[in-house]
Amino acid sequence: MEMFVGGKWVSGSGARMPVTDPRSGAEVDTVPEGGAAEACAAVVSAAAAFEDWRQVPMAERVRVVKACATAMRDAAAEVGALLNRELGRPLAACTGEIARSADLLDIYAEEGLRLQATMALGSGAGEKTVVTRDPVGVVVAITPFNYPVTLLMFKLGAALVAGCTVVAKPAEDTPLSTLKLAELFHAAGLPAGCFNVVTGTGRGIGAALVEHPVPRKVAFTGGTAAGKAIAAAAMGTLKRVTLELGGQSAAIVCADADLEKAASAIVRHGFANSGQFCYRVNRVYAHRAIYEPLLDLMREKARALTMAPAGGEGDLGPMVNEKIFANSVLQSDDARAKGARILTGGARVTGDGFDGGFYFPPTLIADATHDMLILTEETFGPVIGVCPVDGPFEALRHANASRYGLAGFVFARDLALGLTLCERMEAGSVWLNDIQRSSHHVPFGGMKQSGLGREKGRYGVESYLEYKTMYLSYEVPT
Repeated sequence: MEMFVGGKWVSGSGARMPVTDPRSGAEVDTVPEGGAAEACAAVVSAAAAFEDWRQVPMAERVRVVKACATAMRDAAAEVGALLNRELGRPLAACTGEIARSADLLDIYAEEGLRLQATMALGSGAGEKTVVTRDPVGVVVAITPFNYPVTLLMFKLGAALVAGCTVVAKPAEDTPLSTLKLAELFHAAGLPAGCFNVVTGTGRGIGAALVEHPVPRKVAFTGGTAAGKAIAAAAMGTLKRVTLELGGQSAAIVCADADLEKAASAIVRHGFANSGQFCYRVNRVYAHRAIYEPLLDLMREKARALTMAPAGGEGDLGPMVNEKIFANSVLQSDDARAKGARILTGGARVTGDGFDGGFYFPPTLIADATHDMLILTEETFGPVIGVCPVDGPFEALRHANASRYGLAGFVFARDLALGLTLCERMEAGSVWLNDIQRSSHHVPFGGMKQSGLGREKGRYGVESYLEYKTMYLSYEVPT
């Protein structure tokens, strides 16, 4: 596939990058490895489109965005199949991501209709003060591989409704689904230049986009180190930033918790998408009174999950590439060497249908300690560390003693205790007694080094708007 700029397919001027199927290692397609010239062309296209798109009435913007959502649903099978090939996640989950992302577009559209200007009532005769909102401008959206469509819609949907235009740079591993969406949205009525997609490396075209003087905002989801570098570069031109970064999210299981529910929720959430997402359960602090029973239940549920080989079905696919895979191996080996028990998993899956991909099974590490990587560093893979504690507030201290603050989870039948732990957790989102999908209607983002700003719902739309105060004077008729 080629890049999509100004409503057209555009070839890059340099080398091409392969896109491979993580299940087999086979090449699926190639995309251009763009650089500064391609970045500049996309920004110029977005800037020209912005001058018109910002003037489009909100009702019309909403109609176009809803048409894009409909186009996503209509093409969910096609885009899901493309995502399945480049990411390796089971097909049903890939198709589900497309449909759920379309729902977010509809929610952003509805929030756009609720935006209002205000007029202060305290002005004097012949004076009015109006506070309104202007779109920020051209936005650079940089997205990761793990949920490439959903995490793009976090940014693109809000930006378009606010009146901004976008240049998106998808991850090198998963550019195809994003490129296809650009074509679909253009066909659905989104004006040329409002949604441009360029491909290349983060150090190449990504850096060129962030450092370009025209864009006024960068929205990034990815690792903390990369987020810090982007924020530093963006400050050169005082760009606004929204950063959704790494996580090392903790679950606290109290002595009175419903263990069946806790084990089910932690295993389901911690191993979804082969652990390749930022707000998954990474570590568990369990009261000693229920520690071994909880481990037994978690092990039983983890072992029930199946791996999907190349050409086959299952619950979990491979890791997207060797780098991501290697971190799960490293953390498992580190814990084993330091005395932890590996209850299940802990080694690469091999054999027919698995040898061509980076398959790592659901892995539970018992008796984890804080000198182990599993309790201190983000894993981004299907590995969970479990640590015994003597009480809930010891668990809370451990949960908060991290540079990350994206998500937290608490299991306690005592509602007062559960709510107290939730309130004191230093995390942007906290779940009590179950782990549902994050809602599209409420803010999502992290504290501390897990990021800056919030996405989703009205909070997401507002992050693409600037306040403007207008002071109006007129002669009062007598």
